[in-house]
Amino acid sequence: MPVPNRPPRTVGGRRCRALLWAALLIPWLGGCRGGLPQLTLPVSPWAGFAYLQLAEREGLARAAGLKLRTVVSKDPQEIARAWLRGEYSVAPLTTVEVVTICSLRPDRCPVVLLVLDESRGADQLIVQRSISDLRDLKGRRVGLARSSLGPFLTSRALESVGLDIADVRLVPMPAGELASALNHGRIEAAATYPPFSNLMLQLGIGRVAFDSRALPGQILDLLVAEPRFVEQNPETLARLLLAWQWSHAAARRDPEAMGPRLAALQKTSLIGLRRSEEQLAYFPLESQRQMLAPGGSVAVALAAVQEVQQDLGMVREGAPLPALSDRAVGRALQLAASMSAPK
Repeated sequence: MPVPNRPPRTVGGRRCRALLWAALLIPWLGGCRGGLPQLTLPVSPWAGFAYLQLAEREGLARAAGLKLRTVVSKDPQEIARAWLRGEYSVAPLTTVEVVTICSLRPDRCPVVLLVLDESRGADQLIVQRSISDLRDLKGRRVGLARSSLGPFLTSRALESVGLDIADVRLVPMPAGELASALNHGRIEAAATYPPFSNLMLQLGIGRVAFDSRALPGQILDLLVAEPRFVEQNPETLARLLLAWQWSHAAARRDPEAMGPRLAALQKTSLIGLRRSEEQLAYFPLESQRQMLAPGGSVAVALAAVQEVQQDLGMVREGAPLPALSDRAVGRALQLAASMSAPK
């Protein structure tokens, strides 16, 4: 089980030697004098998260002054559950998951540090080809991953044709089983996302009836952290953001080399990678301070998601929303001005 990240320590002598042994077992411990701060970060197969893995694999995090360790979870919902259990202090989560967490566990309500990506078609409601109209889903079974994102996307899709989520039968299941369930007729539709949706479309077992392009700015992947960790580790977080930006720059600079590596990290093909990238928007650090400002696009998105979740009865009235902080972005921009990205 991953151990929560804690502030890096700098010590010497006999105590230092003891920590070196402990660091082999406890991933969050920092090194001795002159050692890099260390951070353990969960990820799952998703294009927006793969750039964090790339920063680790290509040595970009280390070049930014951070020893990064990514831990792969089978799906984003596993990361959300681990956050609720207090296993991580920094994690990538969707707007829907963050709103749900703040309702279930206000004491675990995080601070938003960065927009990793915006879904612009990546989150999809895929239906059997025999279903010609979303209205035909009335009374049918809709499969979705065990999280609040599936109901959110499904409710908005049904709302677009005058239906309610109560008009369908929701069938929760692991994201990796949705393609088989749709293919064998156990469900008539699936609320899903790449790389899981890629298989359904490649096999021709379904078609996209609704996607997140109809929900501009509402489904974001965010990098979040515990408030206490934000206060105690500003430099560690800034270096993580710098490494993330360098990772995107490396992928743009050398797509022939980085493309296959990103696809492998997502456990998909190059074609699947390109399809996913076409359905996501990324934002450089320079634009994120405005996005994270009070009343900015992130605050608007979180409020909109919370309103829908409250209408569905999935979050309680009066639940808090996460705080937004551009502190790490600001410091990362300072570091970027003084440090050259590795070639």
